[in-house]
Formats: sequence, C-alpha cells, structure tokens
Amino acid sequence: IIAVADLIKPGPITDYTLGDDKAPIVVVEYASLTCPHCATFHTKTFDFLKKVYIDTGKVRFIFRDFPFDGVALAATMLARCGGASESEAIKGRDKYFAMVNTLFYRQATWAFGSDPEAELIKIAKEYGFTQESFDACLQRQEIYDGVLAVRQRAHETFRVDSTPTLFVNGVMYRGALTPAQIEAAIRPHLDK
Repeated sequence: IIAVADLIKPGPITDYTLGDDKAPIVVVEYASLTCPHCATFHTKTFDFLKKVYIDTGKVRFIFRDFPFDGVALAATMLARCGGASESEAIKGRDKYFAMVNTLFYRQATWAFGSDPEAELIKIAKEYGFTQESFDACLQRQEIYDGVLAVRQRAHETFRVDSTPTLFVNGVMYRGALTPAQIEAAIRPHLDK
C-alpha cells in the first residue's frame, strides 16, 4: 500500500482530476493512450465509476499519463495542449478529459494505423487545432518533460510498469478492471 498523501502529491505538470477534493476515496489511474487495456477500462468501466462514485462525491479521480511509446506521448501532449490556459482550469480540464475520452474510444483508428499522425491531426482538428497549433503543441518541451517526469516517478516510486494501473486509496490494481472489480476495490474503503 502506498500512502495516499504521497500518491496525490502533484508532479511538474497539472494533474487532471474529477470529483470532490474531499472525497473519502482517491483513485489514481496511470494510463497510456495507446494501451488497448486502458481503452477497455475507459470504454467499459469508467462511465460506471464516474456515475456511481465520482459524481456522487465518494471518489476523487486523478488521471496521469504513462505513455508507452512516441505515439502515446504525442496524443498525451495534444490532449494537454487542447485544454485552455491555466486561468481557465475547469474548462481546460473538461477539454482534456473530452479529448482523452475520444482518443480511447477511437484508439483503433489512430494508434495502430499506418499513419498515426494524420489520424491524430483529424481528431485534434475536432478540438480546435490547426496544423500550426498541432505542430507547435508537439514542440512544447515543458509538456514533454513534465509527462516523462510523471511517468518516471510512477515507475520508480510507485512501481508502475504496466497500464492501466490504478490505486484505490493507495492499494494497487493492474489491468482493465470491470465495473464489478472496481466496485469490489472501492467498497471496503466506503465501509470504514
């Protein structure tokens, strides 16, 4: 078990969170946008988690990028650029999660095709990117360095080596949990 205080300590870039900051349960997910198991979790289980636990104030959810390859890193950077400026954090968070959701649902079209960049540009344009802002985003060194620093800390400090890896109040779970499995992981913490 990892101390929740250590897990929620922010890294060098913005953590995107959902739910009440004072929720009794903290779920931290490390995911790669090109990971099929992560896509399965987000397309099959995440809506249940959000509706039953996040939206009801029982869970604070923190999503952290753990890109396994250059294509995942590019997609991560685009999702982060797609957000608004820091002064519009809520709007930025909503745009980030909307783009991440789209990337997971349409993963097969961009992550594994013959031209991932062309497919990513199509998705990015749906979120207001131009070719120029797309190119500029992928050159933003602070996002690149920040994402890799978060990934390195997860690996070295929390022993994350596969995705998705979820922590429920510090207890590690690996793999695409089903709604029943996420409920079984959360339930004991609600009864305390």
